[in-house]
Amino acid sequence: MTGTAAHPAHDPHDPHDPQDPCPRAVELYERALREGGIGRRDVSSLPCLVESGLLEPARQDPARLTPVPPALVLHRLLRATSDRVLEERRRGARLAEAFAPLTRIGGRSAREADRSPAIRVVSGTGRINEAITGAMAGAVSELLCVQPNLHYSDSRGAAAQAVAMDRDQALLDRGGRIRTLYQHTQRQMPLVVARYEQLSGDAEARSLDEVTDRLIVVDRDVAFVPAGADGTVALEVRHPALVEFLAATFDRLWWQATPLYPQTVHRPSLNGVTPRQRAIAGLLVEGHTDAVIADRLGMNIRTARVHIAKLAATLGSESRAQLGYLIGRSGILDREA
Repeated sequence: MTGTAAHPAHDPHDPHDPQDPCPRAVELYERALREGGIGRRDVSSLPCLVESGLLEPARQDPARLTPVPPALVLHRLLRATSDRVLEERRRGARLAEAFAPLTRIGGRSAREADRSPAIRVVSGTGRINEAITGAMAGAVSELLCVQPNLHYSDSRGAAAQAVAMDRDQALLDRGGRIRTLYQHTQRQMPLVVARYEQLSGDAEARSLDEVTDRLIVVDRDVAFVPAGADGTVALEVRHPALVEFLAATFDRLWWQATPLYPQTVHRPSLNGVTPRQRAIAGLLVEGHTDAVIADRLGMNIRTARVHIAKLAATLGSESRAQLGYLIGRSGILDREA
């Protein structure tokens, strides 16, 4: 008893995944960040500090450890998490493929498959909303959603949002969670964040420069994707392998996205070049036109041209051809946003 009280730093440390630092490790990492380092003896009972990449040996003092920058640690941990999630999705797809023939052995399974086709075409905005609402009525786990563009102004968009709010809140009330991806252009729309402030429960939103077309995945059992440019035709997908593929695609995008809600992370500018201009620069060097760039980044062509002009002024470019050369020489595409 006396020995335990005299050496609290040597309390037993429960084993855990190195990619998931324990609270004690995070606390000492914070201390190391504030003090610029920490002694090896202070963290001898927490091997996860080094295994997780939070600390590394000090170059000039072997008795001390120095903290790795938080941004670098976060990138490493998220990448490891993304790789593990992808592997689980692949495993799920392999299992689904292996068991698919077995589910057809029984007559009951065959009859159920006939009643629930792997892919069903749903036509009309009203019928699409009814199908989504029906799928979510029995959902208990999660809703994954990609929203490339939101239209609150027209009556159809407002009505759809009202229906979505009710079914989203019902899922949250059942203990489920909601994760939604938007384009960065929608970070400036107050109604986006306001929507989540009206919901009560585990709801998160993030954003990317580019996202897929609209996607809804319910409990990783059923997915909805558009089947036409005007949004009036959709595919209801129930094939396990396809749904897993769509969910895995969402997961990879999610871990690359910038948090928007409940915590907002502001993307910094680097050497006068904004994150939006870096995204435009990447598309410029690929040879895309102003119209294509505007469409892919969710902005109108006039706004895209304003950003291109500002980027050219920042890099000192006098022509479109020179701008591509200067972008490559500047190295701005090699830096993390």
